[in-house]
Amino acid sequence: MKKLSKKSFEEIRLWVYRNARQFELALWQYEFENGSKEAVLSALAYYQNDDGGFGNALEPDSWNPESTPYTTKVVIDLLRSIDFVDAKHPIIQGMLKFFESGKHREEYGWLWSIPSNENHAHAPWWNYDPKMNENYYIDITPKIVCFLLQFAEKDSALYQQAIAFTNRLLADLKKPENKQKALHGRYALSEMIKQLGLTDQFEISHLTDNLKAHIDETICRDVSQWTDYNVKPSEFIPSPNSPFLLGNEATVHTELDYLIEIRPENNVWGITWKWWDNYDKYPKEFAISEHWWKSWIAIEKLKFLRAFDRLDV
Repeated sequence: MKKLSKKSFEEIRLWVYRNARQFELALWQYEFENGSKEAVLSALAYYQNDDGGFGNALEPDSWNPESTPYTTKVVIDLLRSIDFVDAKHPIIQGMLKFFESGKHREEYGWLWSIPSNENHAHAPWWNYDPKMNENYYIDITPKIVCFLLQFAEKDSALYQQAIAFTNRLLADLKKPENKQKALHGRYALSEMIKQLGLTDQFEISHLTDNLKAHIDETICRDVSQWTDYNVKPSEFIPSPNSPFLLGNEATVHTELDYLIEIRPENNVWGITWKWWDNYDKYPKEFAISEHWWKSWIAIEKLKFLRAFDRLDV
């Protein structure tokens, strides 16, 4: 079984220390050097706006300084990754304020892209497009709803809104045209409802019906295509504890070997996407974005390798 050598790990560590932004360095230290959650939160706070939401190119492909639902959803994922659940913390309180404001929210859910994206460098999938919002709200709203169900005060109007959006999502995710959408969100929502003891209030069986089959179908198994932007096993199977590992063991171990093999010497892994139609407009910004992504990706890939005992450190 191939393992990433200690020498390779140290090369990655050196690259991260020389190139990472502060919050990524804090995340690195939390994951691999017994760093604190508070250091991660302190670094994240610089990206939080007065309205409580997040922007300011925290998500490297969107340079909009304004708070966006998606970038704030990224922070929801980051907080879950470090198992941070202090509802009284200023960052979480600020996020609740942002969602309570109703900014960039429609009756169907939160917007994927917002109008002011057009005033700043961004990848083409962040072009403001009302039609895209009607289709893609379902990819971010479940994680936001999970956050609200977990942290909003139970007697607040915001919590009642979360209940209403949960019911709306559960209905939308029953529709045949949505059966293969929001796969991460489906699983997250079903797990949060179970965690909070709300299964008597919400019927969730359809969230996980055939979910594994849909995920298996989504994963790209052709290694020759992994240099492009495709869904690799690690996106849904980050550890041996994943309920989606069964039947995908060989593909997971192929990806683990692949990651060890393709890492450039004295460097970290690159990204597998471009800004395509927006590249000519923002070539310098894309180069910076690409660089910012590398530390984040390095942390995620090393966590994946560590979870499957593939680090020789």
